[in-house]
Amino acid sequence: MRIVQFGDGMHADRTLVADGLRNARDLGGLPRRGGGTTPRGRFFRSESVDRLTERGWETIRGAGIRTVVDLRTPSERAEDTHPRPAWVTTVAVDHDDLADTAFWDDFWANGLVGTPLYYGPHLERKAERTGAALRALARAEPGGVLFHCAAGRDRTGIVALAVLTLADVEPQAVVADYLVTMAADPLGQDPRTEALCADHGTTVADAFRAVVAGFDVDRFVAGSGLSSADLEALRTFRSPPA
Repeated sequence: MRIVQFGDGMHADRTLVADGLRNARDLGGLPRRGGGTTPRGRFFRSESVDRLTERGWETIRGAGIRTVVDLRTPSERAEDTHPRPAWVTTVAVDHDDLADTAFWDDFWANGLVGTPLYYGPHLERKAERTGAALRALARAEPGGVLFHCAAGRDRTGIVALAVLTLADVEPQAVVADYLVTMAADPLGQDPRTEALCADHGTTVADAFRAVVAGFDVDRFVAGSGLSSADLEALRTFRSPPA
């Protein structure tokens, strides 16, 4: 992948280069099925921002980001070791809902947590959790919004899938964006992840591709708690009315 450096920390391949992050990028510039591309500088995805240095935070600020949506559990957030700058607003959304042991026990037992094979069931059963994350994106204060979990792969991947699908991004581009994350995340390159998918007759890429293809937008929206104004903000990436 060819990388071109710009003064504001953004690259031609959508990567946001910030000291302390290795898996951050703009969700702008992706092709839409009806033509055109998603607006840049609105929604960003990454792994945990707790490792950002002071210089890294300045890059985040220079990219126009003013809100961070944290998808981790309360216990994960409690382990953070670095304060966040006063100029950034953090919105916490517990995306997992680990208290629902009836949902999670099987996925922990069979090891499928950390693979795309749990994404579809989570979207089906817990639409309101992804809806809460999307609502935080849609209703954030002016400026760019960065959302993250721990590795930037699973919870972040589910939210990215939903927002990109609502914005009518080409399905193959949604998949390609996820595969960039898998290539950047050391855990995503763990052969055990691929082996688990192989045990279920698929690959990591094809498992995620199946989630994208099977995502029932209407059913998701009905259970998401999103308003019509939220959906419009997400569809347009918070672009002002024409």
